[in-house]
Formats: sequence, structure tokens, C-alpha cells
Amino acid sequence: MISDRLKTLLYPLDQGTLSLPPKGSVLCLGAEAGLPLARALDDAELVCVQGFRPTFLALKRAGLKVVPEPEGMDYDAALVLCGKHRGQNEAWIAQALTRARKGGLVIVGGAKTDGVVSLHKRLSQFATVAGRASKHHGLVFWLENDDDAKRYINDISPEKHIVTVEQDQPDNSGTPLVFQTASGMFSHQQIDPGSRLLVQCLPERLKGAAADFCAGWGYLSVALARRDTAIKSIDLFEADHASLEAARVNMACLAPGVAARFFWHDLVGEDVSDRYDLIVLNPPFHAGRAAEPALGEAIIARAARSLKLGGRLFVVANRQLPYERTLATGFAKVDKVAEQDGFKVFCATR
Repeated sequence: MISDRLKTLLYPLDQGTLSLPPKGSVLCLGAEAGLPLARALDDAELVCVQGFRPTFLALKRAGLKVVPEPEGMDYDAALVLCGKHRGQNEAWIAQALTRARKGGLVIVGGAKTDGVVSLHKRLSQFATVAGRASKHHGLVFWLENDDDAKRYINDISPEKHIVTVEQDQPDNSGTPLVFQTASGMFSHQQIDPGSRLLVQCLPERLKGAAADFCAGWGYLSVALARRDTAIKSIDLFEADHASLEAARVNMACLAPGVAARFFWHDLVGEDVSDRYDLIVLNPPFHAGRAAEPALGEAIIARAARSLKLGGRLFVVANRQLPYERTLATGFAKVDKVAEQDGFKVFCATR
């Protein structure tokens, strides 16, 4: 299935309005599966950038070269497929302008609902946009990478947010915690209230080997590690590469005393080899803009298979999500330990 926004991005190439240098090198930021990119870009040497593990794996299965973070310089062309996070889109455009050679072609496209029109307007303040086209409910525009275009880079910085957390776990330090996050990560500007409630519901006496499924930028893992418990290790599993790297930094800075391992992992499609005494989980329930409760259900089922006999899962969910049946199927005992502010927290014992 080819998304409309990806069709929009490649529209000027498909129509022959633009062409790439024969056997040129092309960087595609935010690449999606579902489109035969290599065929669409003729004989280009293509490098796809995709940090979301399921999409990364799909691109890899399609035979494309794909990396989780931008790399390489002096590309003949750079393509940016815009998503729903403006800060991330701006950072990708800056990467495209940094890594494309001088005079190289930069193409930016996406859905109008994702703010691509405002990105076009903003970039036009710094550089001459050579052309644009509206198609498939989206907008694509292109420009030559020159010194004027690079002024855009100096006007923005990689969008990182300092998230300050007042102490809500009993480590007695009294000092607020400061986390590193960035645009595009889940709840990157503030602590998700569901995660905060889950931390408040964790019992005092916890021990053994723990895992944080869908760890994000590490809030739950840091909170768990800083409690006065006998937790000996925490494994963090996260599908978003940038979030996992932020979690690595946050754990090193805020919870250096607990052994931690980090897994860039698709918990729906990839197995978990180790077994744990404890798992904490705030599962995603959206696929793009659409609600997809089955996603959370699949991850809860994975958690059940990843616990030792007698191990416990602590999971938080929006009140309306129907996870009770999945929990009852995979666990010997399920207790609802809290329900407030639109969330519910369960303790499920394997």
C-alpha cells in the first residue's frame, strides 16, 4: 500500500518535471515502505533513513539500504518525507541541506494535514524555491542547495526539549530530574500523565530483573531504577531509535547505579529472548493518526510470554481501551490497582 504523502513526494520525478543525475546518490529522510523507491529513483544509489523499527525492517526486506539516523555527505539529491511532527520535519530538512552537495537537489513533500504548506512558506523566507506541485492531498516543493538555503539551518536548532520532573518517587534527593527528549518522540514536552500514574502505583518492594516495554525516552525506567528496591537490572525495549538513544542518555545521567541494556526492537514483530521478574508498560495505541487497540493487545501478549512464572506486568492504558480480555487470557491473576483521570492501571501476574 502506497501512502498519498509518499506519492506526493515523488510526483515531480514520476511526471518527469525533475530528474536525478544518472547513478547519482540520493538520501531519503523519513522513508516509508510500500513504494518501490529504488525503481522510482531509477539507477540512483539510495540511502533511506528511518528510525521506526517496523518500517526500517520493511524497507530492509524490500532490499533497500536503510539506516536509523542520517549518515554520509555530498549526496546529489536529498528527499524529505514529512510526518506529523513539525520539529522533526524541520530537523530533517536541515539534515537534507547539510548532507546534500552544493547545487544538489532537495525535494520536500508530505500531506497538507502534516503542515507541509507552512514548511514551504518558512523555507521560502531563506531560499528560492524552484517549484512546487499539489497532488494527492499534499504538497511537494523543491530547491537547489545553495548558501541561501543553508541559512535555514542556522535559523533552527535540533529541536530538543528539557523535561523537568518534580520528585514523585521516594529517592529523598529533592532534586528535580531533567530528561533529554526531542520532537517526534512520544510526549516529548511533558511527562505523559498515564506514565506518571503508573509510577505512582508501583509497589515499594520490587526485585529481580526488570524490563520496560515501549520505553520511550526512559521515564519509567529512570523512575523504577531510582526507587528503593532490589531491582538488579532493567532492559529497555523501544521501536523508535531516537527515543531509545535519548533513554540511553537519561539512564546514564539519572540512574547510573542500575545495570541497563537497550534494545531497538519491534515488540509486535520480533521475539524477546530473556525472561523477566517485572515488566512496566505504557503501550502505544495509535498507528499513524488512527486508533489501533490491537497494537497494545499484541504488546501485552508479548509481555505475558516474556515474564517468568509468577512475574508481574504493570500496565497503564486509557480508560476506554479494551485490554481486560487480553490480560485475562495471558495472566493467571489480574488486578486493577487504579482508575483516575481517564487512565487505568493493572497489575497482572503470570
